[in-house]
Amino acid sequence: MEKILTTSYKSPVGELILGAFQGRLCLCDWQYRRMRKAVDERIQKGLNADFLNFDLDSEKKKTTSATDKDFRPENIEVIQEAMKQLECYFSGNRKTFDIPLSLVGSDFQEAVWKELMKIPFGETRSYLELSRQLGNPDAIRAVASANGANAISIIIPCHRIIGSDGSLVGYAGGLDAKKKLLRLEGAKPLKNQNQLDFFN
Repeated sequence: MEKILTTSYKSPVGELILGAFQGRLCLCDWQYRRMRKAVDERIQKGLNADFLNFDLDSEKKKTTSATDKDFRPENIEVIQEAMKQLECYFSGNRKTFDIPLSLVGSDFQEAVWKELMKIPFGETRSYLELSRQLGNPDAIRAVASANGANAISIIIPCHRIIGSDGSLVGYAGGLDAKKKLLRLEGAKPLKNQNQLDFFN
């Protein structure tokens, strides 16, 4: 069985797990999120692969059962590139990402995640707006569920989704992390809304 190479990344807003499979990033998710086990199981089942944790900062492999072929260079390279681009993002020098991604979910979930990637840096949308953009304004709950199932946080910017009243609503990385990400991006309030002051 093929391996999904994973490693931890300590971001300025919380610890993330990065994972790569066949040269594509399939995981950039919060280590201590509420749905950690369910997300991990979905990815492993969808890719028909097991996780293999690797400390990129150490020359010694953490696991003794791994063979060299499990540490495919293209997986190490995509994780290193993800770290590099995330560092640039957090330092204010990057607004978009250009990492090859592997989306693991239902057709509807993938459609939601692709729509999220269209939200520009520094802007926000509500669940209702996102539902309308998908052509189904009645799918707010399903859109919210798909948003919460996103396993490639920040790069697929689910943090840019806020409530119709301007409230932060939930976030897998926690509301404090969401607030910091929106502040980092200089996000503007939704038009014609009494935006709550979550940028201060």
